[in-house]
Amino acid sequence: MRIHVLGSAAGGGFPQWNCNCRLCTGVRNGSINAKARTQSSIAVSGNDTDWLLCNASPDVLTQIRAFPEFQPARAIRDTAIRAIVLMDAQIDHVTGLYMLREHRLPLDIWCTEAVREDLERGNPLFGLLKHYCGVAWHPVVPDGQVFEIPPVPGIRLRALSLRSNAPPYSPHRDAPVPGDNIGLVIEDGATGRSVFYAPGLGVIESRIVDAMRLAACVMVDGTCWTDDEMIALGLSKKRARDMGHRAISGDGGMLEHLCGLPDATRRILIHINNTNPVLDEDGPEFAQLGGAGVELAFDGMDFRV
Repeated sequence: MRIHVLGSAAGGGFPQWNCNCRLCTGVRNGSINAKARTQSSIAVSGNDTDWLLCNASPDVLTQIRAFPEFQPARAIRDTAIRAIVLMDAQIDHVTGLYMLREHRLPLDIWCTEAVREDLERGNPLFGLLKHYCGVAWHPVVPDGQVFEIPPVPGIRLRALSLRSNAPPYSPHRDAPVPGDNIGLVIEDGATGRSVFYAPGLGVIESRIVDAMRLAACVMVDGTCWTDDEMIALGLSKKRARDMGHRAISGDGGMLEHLCGLPDATRRILIHINNTNPVLDEDGPEFAQLGGAGVELAFDGMDFRV
């Protein structure tokens, strides 16, 4: 099974278009050692031919152009993206669907009932796409049961409901329901080895720990270094936890959980906010991750499990 990181940043990307924090300024003018990043999404394939797109970020066209395997050119209009699974209904994970409206068939979209409701009522993206290619919706039930996506052979999936908040435009904002946000166990059908993918992970319950411990690789939320990161910079009144994210550092932080996994587990942080000091690869936070055997996802990162 092959995993390709299309985008590794949180909403807004890095640098964020309107941000002049130390990190965004530094990556623009080259004064810090950092990589620019587009908004988070990964692609998965069990055969190197048929690909599952996990989330469709606003940067999807740039990401497609940067990954030639998405265009096998078998016909005058073609794509190797066979299906799309949505982890949630957040703007930075669904807006790219608008950019795929020229698809010659309805977009094959897999998501929970809660996400479908958000994208038909709060942000009626599915209705808009009916005027273009249309949508073929397939329900994802976040009950941990195995399911397969037929156009993408060779992989099996399990969806786990995560405790998080729905988007601001959701009918159930501040009254979350199961399926607002999911984590995915993505398993190689031949070897049984798996990746646990959760770019928005705020509450780490025991069942989530179990899924992480059984995975060969975990790709999880690395949005903020500290819980009050955005507050300290004067950019928000919300803590990371208020936005549904677990800070990397501190007691009970993501780093602590990752260090508790089996030694053989590959540990990768994704969905990195532009304010997160780990983006500075000469900084102490980046060094701390490296010392703990934790990697920072970057656009174009490609590996097999």
